[in-house]
Amino acid sequence: MGEQKTVEDFANWLRDLAATLHENAAYLTELDSAIGDADHGSNMDRGFKAVVAVLDETTFESVDELLKKAGMTLVSKVGGASGPLYGTFFLRFGTALAGKEITPASVGEGLTAGVGGILARGKAEVGDKTMYDAWAPALEAYDGAVAGGSDLGGALSAAAEAAAKGRDATTPLVARKGRASYLGERSAGHQDPGATSTTLLLESAARTLA
Repeated sequence: MGEQKTVEDFANWLRDLAATLHENAAYLTELDSAIGDADHGSNMDRGFKAVVAVLDETTFESVDELLKKAGMTLVSKVGGASGPLYGTFFLRFGTALAGKEITPASVGEGLTAGVGGILARGKAEVGDKTMYDAWAPALEAYDGAVAGGSDLGGALSAAAEAAAKGRDATTPLVARKGRASYLGERSAGHQDPGATSTTLLLESAARTLA
């Protein structure tokens, strides 16, 4: 697979993700209205529309350049917590891939670096009822699949499945971070919007990068 094809694949992922977030915007906002600011869906939709606009007018030489630009676009265009968090994720992801061949292992390093960026900003732990509840098991599943000889699509599918389980596990939790934590016990019984959009991101990657 040539470098150009790879850039195209990653651009297709971001386009697919933008479409997925657009379709799920009302759902994400509904989840967020229960325990947050009721803007997660609209913020994500707006941010990724801006990313697609950048893709439409820019030619990228490498995957790292593409991901870094996506990250910068999200940081500058999206309000709320999700813009800086997802923006940092893509910036770190791209930075980790700079000068590397795109392999299951290097993408795993990129995902881990990206989530490290989320943690540096969000300071969350597993069980805090945040997107990290989806990310932590996803990274573990991804690395496990790669260690077992899986290809990129297989590793991303494993990550997406683990993220979905993590997302579902946020429902009974009492939030300890973010806006939802202000609700205390009342945050229990609601699925976390960030863990939900994280799962959508990984499912989209598994679909398009397989």
